[in-house]
Amino acid sequence: MAAEHQTAEFLVDAHWLGEHRGDPNLILVDTRPPADFWAGHLEGARHFDPFPFHHSDTGETGLREFNGQLGWIFSALGIAPNATVVFYENDSGMRATRLAWMLAYAGHRGARILDGGLKCAAGAPLVTAVKPHAYASFTVAPQARAIIGHPEIVNRIGGAIQIFDVRSDEEYFGERVRAKRAGAVPGAIHRDWTHNLAPDGRFKPAAQLRAEFAALGLRPELEIAPYCQGGYRSANAWIALRIAGFEQARNYLGSWGEWGNRPELPIEFPRRKRARRAE
Repeated sequence: MAAEHQTAEFLVDAHWLGEHRGDPNLILVDTRPPADFWAGHLEGARHFDPFPFHHSDTGETGLREFNGQLGWIFSALGIAPNATVVFYENDSGMRATRLAWMLAYAGHRGARILDGGLKCAAGAPLVTAVKPHAYASFTVAPQARAIIGHPEIVNRIGGAIQIFDVRSDEEYFGERVRAKRAGAVPGAIHRDWTHNLAPDGRFKPAAQLRAEFAALGLRPELEIAPYCQGGYRSANAWIALRIAGFEQARNYLGSWGEWGNRPELPIEFPRRKRARRAE
């Protein structure tokens, strides 16, 4: 890759994309909803919207099923071992990052994201025609250091791991409940995932992300387990952490959709700090 146009690990920009459009090993995957894809997409892009594919069981059986699902998805997308796969949406959102994390977890080293998505694609023309592509037999090689499940988290709470809640403030403080139980994983550090992005929809620069994560109390020498509701926003946080040099990030796939629905798992109930009244 041309380092001058690869902004950080996992990220490529519109300039890089323009220079590499003729590369036979380049695969573009549009991760937006189907209606958006069919209304207009980058020429040659394949389509896969990850949102219908929720997975909230991170036990042994659940992860085995998830791995099988990944094999089917990436085979259908025709992803070969030597491909560079650039996922995009309208910005650097949770869809593109979810698929990039999935591909990296599956053991493929070519996962990339078009940073800023179509908003930052320098006016690239959109087309409605779809080019056929060949099926590929994709072999999943699970990377344990990219994922974490509820059994390991519950055994390590209070130990050498940091839990990173990237849901909205309303979800974290139990004001919006999306599971049987409100609350948070005990000891979790909280910041809404949207703070990973700059106003233009790109990821913030690596140095800025690193400083902001450090200010929260996150430590790069420790494992960090981001979670949200279903593992999509936490995939964005996983990418942001990796960009910032926090190399031991492990996405909690099941997230609150699993944790909040399992009554045997511990929770805490964060409360907003209220401003003190003037005397």
